[in-house]
This record gives sequence, C-alpha cells and structure tokens, in this order.
Amino acid sequence: MTALTGARPDELWFTRCPVPTATGIAADLGLLDAEFAAEGITVRSLQDVPADVAADHHYTHALPGLFREGGNVPALWARSRGEATRLVGLTWIEESQAILVRAESGITAPEQLRGLRLAIPRHDIAIDFWRAMALHGFAGALSLAGAELADARPVEVPAARGIGQWEAELAALDRGEVDAVYVKGALAVEAAVRHGAVVAVDLDAASDPGARINNGTPRPITVHQDLLDHHPELVTRFLAVLVEAADWAPGHPAEVARILGAETGAGALGVAGAYRELGPDTLRIDLSAERLDLLARQERFLYGQGFLAAPVDVHAWAAPEPLRLARELADARRAQADIPARPPRLTPESTRPLGHTPTPTADPTPTSAPSLDTEQSRISTLEASHE
Repeated sequence: MTALTGARPDELWFTRCPVPTATGIAADLGLLDAEFAAEGITVRSLQDVPADVAADHHYTHALPGLFREGGNVPALWARSRGEATRLVGLTWIEESQAILVRAESGITAPEQLRGLRLAIPRHDIAIDFWRAMALHGFAGALSLAGAELADARPVEVPAARGIGQWEAELAALDRGEVDAVYVKGALAVEAAVRHGAVVAVDLDAASDPGARINNGTPRPITVHQDLLDHHPELVTRFLAVLVEAADWAPGHPAEVARILGAETGAGALGVAGAYRELGPDTLRIDLSAERLDLLARQERFLYGQGFLAAPVDVHAWAAPEPLRLARELADARRAQADIPARPPRLTPESTRPLGHTPTPTADPTPTSAPSLDTEQSRISTLEASHE
C-alpha cells in the first residue's frame, strides 16, 4: 500500500464489526463526517465499498489511513504478521456468550461438558476467527469446572460460505454429530430459537471475566503506525469523536437499540437477548492495565493454538497517548459548549443512515490517498459482515 506522507490526507477510512462499537454510533450520528468535512477530508467506511474490495483490509489493516474497531483475533493476527498497527483503545462489551445444546440433552452445567463432542468450525479464510472463538469459548466454559479443552472431544465442522452465522454448527447439533455449540451475539440468539437449542452454560453469568475472554472481549481499536507518525492530530480528533459517541450512548437507549439492530442485522429479540446490560461504561474506551492484561491472555491462547505467526507483546503494542489527548479534547469541547458528556444534539436533517458518506463532487479517490487493493481478497462476504 502507498504510505502516507507529510501532506494532509484527503480521505480517512474506518471499519468496525457488526457489534456495539463507538465507531458505529459515531457513523450513524454523522459525527465523523461533521468532524472533518470543513477541511475537505472525506471519512469513508469499508462497509460502503464492495466486500470483495474491502474485506482483506478489514482483517489485514494494510490501509494506512484506516481506523479499525473490531475483533481482536484479526487485529492480533495482522500485528503478528508484521503489520505496523498500534493499539489505541479497548472496550469490553458483555455480548451474550453461551454454550448451546439440544433441548433433550439434560446438559445444564460446565462440568457436564467433559467428554462431550464440541463443534469446532473450520472456514476457508485467511484468519479463521470463528474457529478461534469456538475454541476459546469452550475453553472458558470448561475452566468453570476446572477442566480444559483436552477433557472434551473437539469435532471439526466444515462451514460453507454463505449459509449464515452458526448454521453449520447448529445443523451438526441437530443431526446429533456434536453435543455442544459455542455462540455469541445477537444473531446467535435468533439462531438458537430457530434450531430449538437451549443454553447449557451462560458465560455471561460467570463472575470471572477471564472465562469470557474471546474475540470481542476485549475489543481493540487500532490505527496504522503510518497515520500516527505523520498525522497524530487526526488520530486524536477521530478518537475524541468516538469518546463523545460512547458518552452519548447511555442517555439514549432507544437510539442505541436502533443502531445495534442496524449494525448486527438482528431484530429486537436478538438485540435484547445479546446486550442485556448496556450500562454507562459499556462503550467506554480505555487502555487500562486490567484490559491490557486480559488481551494479553487472549494473545497467549491464540499463539498457543497456532493462530498467530509470532507472539505479540500487547503492552508494547499499546499507544496510550492518543487516547489521553482525545479525552482532553472531548472534555475541553464539553466545557466550552457547557453541555453534559455527550455529542451535541443533531437535527433530523444532519443525521445520516449507518455508514453513510456524502456523495462526492469530485473523484472520490484522490491521487494522494492510498487506493484499495482489489487483488487476492480471501475473506468472503459472510465473514466480512459478521466478525
């Protein structure tokens, strides 16, 4: 990819997973457009371009002007392969994680997973985060009984592209080929209802957050070192908008529910079931020692399971200064406007649909901005949409 230079870029990019994110809320409210439009900087979403063009960049983070808020498996994978990204924020959002079983199985506790056949999906993609999620989800459930993966029987379940989240594993459960399936998120709530599966282990109920460490817990915000080196002020301002969006969310539960429905593609049942406790700190962005330690535990698990090309020093990867400056900027704006901790109220005309970008009046890809590489896309539309 073309590196950024000292010249101010005409475009910034962002990407997020279809889960609760400050980036998704800021995009829905039009805050990112509003922050940079006066300077002629267009803020574009990878979700607004064809999946076969954008998908690799969502995972590899090889686009220097890109902000990414999404699963930690691809983020750690990209870093382990040598991509020069920096970790600038972490969230921890409790997002329904469960082990599902057949209704007639009688399985209701973690200790009953010993010796069972556990569905481990396999997708033909560059980084199989689905497989990583299942392995760590089962490991977390087994740990509640003092057991580990070796105490159960992993069963590989090939997952064809285009059939929907969790469908391959739940179909295997229906056929009696496996005894348990790990799921998470809003669409999983709806999929469980369709298949008549029931919850055997509710990982959200575990008092130890370590049992819930997985792809989205904690969820990183990353930027490219190139952007941070050449334009740190843009990184600070982008993060300040995310801080403002996260502060706005607790006071607007109905709007947040609408945004989550649009982000996840799930209905009210799925959203309510997956995100039961969206409290005032749900979307709070930080780089606390506690969250970094939790991410480091995830890194050790992924490396031990062979998902990472090399170890990643999570604490060295973190760059706390941009978030510190972003909080200062957000606080200064609030003080100047004499408003509570939330973005200014937008008029109906100023809000935009999720991921909307203005129609450009000129060439949308200036020569000074890196172009998207359309070659060698290895992530399907399904995976790009549902990390």
